Amino acid sequence: MVTAITDGVKVSVETIYQPEYSNPANEHYMFAYRVEISNLSDFAVQLMRRQWFIFDSNSSHREVEGEGVVGVQPVIEPGETHVYVSGCNLKTDMGSMQGTYLMKQLMDETEFDVDIPDFQLIAPYRLN
Repeated sequence: MVTAITDGVKVSVETIYQPEYSNPANEHYMFAYRVEISNLSDFAVQLMRRQWFIFDSNSSHREVEGEGVVGVQPVIEPGETHVYVSGCNLKTDMGSMQGTYLMKQLMDETEFDVDIPDFQLIAPYRLN
């Protein structure tokens, strides 16, 4: 699990290779990732948008951007954590992701970016 803290918001990410949804013969490797977003600040925040940078070991990359995460724009109260699981497919068995969340402090509507730490997507057999 990798973690980053930005302006009182902690983001931790854990990845899981999904062989049952992967098809290496067709260059399709599926990974799930579990994200925990903890509000360590004294003010409620809302996750408004996400921006992902996805890198494949074949030197290709793509950007994904949009509202919220998995269909919601969660409000995270001080001391609370929002957890979600999503997925990413690659054309190779190794890659990485990183990005930012656009958050809004609900007290005064101030928006700020929160770093999503760089995390690796690696099929377990590559680690041997």
